[in-house]
Amino acid sequence: MPADNDDLSYPKENIKVLLLEGIHPTAEENFRKHNFLNVETQDEALSEEELLEKIEDVHLIGIRSKTQITEKVISKANKLKGIGCFCIGTNQVDLQAAMMAGITVFNSPYSNTRSVAELVIAESIMLKRRIPLRDKKAHEGTWLKDAKDSYEVRGKNIGIIGYGHIGSQVSVLAENMGFNVLFYDVEPKLPMGNATRVESLEALLNKSDIVTLHVPATPGTNKMMDAERFTQMKKGSVLLNLSRGSVVDIQALKEAIESGHISGAGIDVYPEEPESSGENFTTDLQNLPNVILTPHIGGSTIEAQYNIGEDVSTKLINLIDNGTTVGSHSVPPLNLPVQKNAHRILHIHENKPGVLSEINKCLSDSDINILGQYLKTNEHIGYVVLDVDKEYDEQVIEEIRNVKHTIKTRILY
Repeated sequence: MPADNDDLSYPKENIKVLLLEGIHPTAEENFRKHNFLNVETQDEALSEEELLEKIEDVHLIGIRSKTQITEKVISKANKLKGIGCFCIGTNQVDLQAAMMAGITVFNSPYSNTRSVAELVIAESIMLKRRIPLRDKKAHEGTWLKDAKDSYEVRGKNIGIIGYGHIGSQVSVLAENMGFNVLFYDVEPKLPMGNATRVESLEALLNKSDIVTLHVPATPGTNKMMDAERFTQMKKGSVLLNLSRGSVVDIQALKEAIESGHISGAGIDVYPEEPESSGENFTTDLQNLPNVILTPHIGGSTIEAQYNIGEDVSTKLINLIDNGTTVGSHSVPPLNLPVQKNAHRILHIHENKPGVLSEINKCLSDSDINILGQYLKTNEHIGYVVLDVDKEYDEQVIEEIRNVKHTIKTRILY
């Protein structure tokens, strides 16, 4: 929970929070509950040009997947302390630029795990029962009552590629449905329940009746499911992709479905997606038999959006209230206690030798006692937090701000 601390050196009513893209109201409610009163919300994403006009007086910004926080935007964001990505990914933020500007970037990688996993199970059942065809025929007025190519999922093999938070949650739900669970991951992972780790991707594809993808977008996963991989899948098997649009060769999947080798697919993500809801959308997979197409809604449930709103806003509140950066993708992560009867100095600097010594020298030369000191570094920057006695000369803060390689300094209570 956010620190209950209103004794800040910068009044909260002066901290401007900008929430874009229709972020769930729980985020705004959380900010206001913790006395952040200057909160602006918008339902739409902003272009780079629009952001450049608004960002100069913003301290915290919340976005989803459409708003792009570029290096140009960051260079103009002189007051910006934190960026909250109210979604799983952070690809929409220039993380390198944010890091070198001392801006903390958070996301919510686990809040929609259950939502995605449930949709995987639902689509697995629908596709093995060939419900899309029967639904279409019923809407057209044809009574297609038969059991042809319709199977139970109990006893079938589901192959999970990527056994992280979502993949392992799929594993648990699938086993409870009666699936035999196989998984493959490039990193060693402990199985959940009775799941079985498979040593190679080819072996998993050979054995699985349903293959579901839960991998990140990296050069190594780009079009990992291509024509060759589809030939390795069991004849009549099903492919599900609720991860990233870049990991499936759409044309190769189309050909595998048309040939009958793949009996169906559930696709939620695409190489190219419309910018906003209601826009025109086309894919080569449209109007193929036994294919479920959804508009990137794997994590789009009320519960998931509520959880994301609360999770990311809490991280941003803790950043402002006590300097905590746990979950950050830019500033090194530090979990900090609340310190009473002290001043807290937050110092972000380039990771160069001698910076910490210089800061400590500034304090010791002014005979200031350090009550607590916390430090975390990455390859490029360091984040040091110092809790010092209440009594100090204001001049020493200016000296710390002027330490060589300093990026950003902030004083709390």
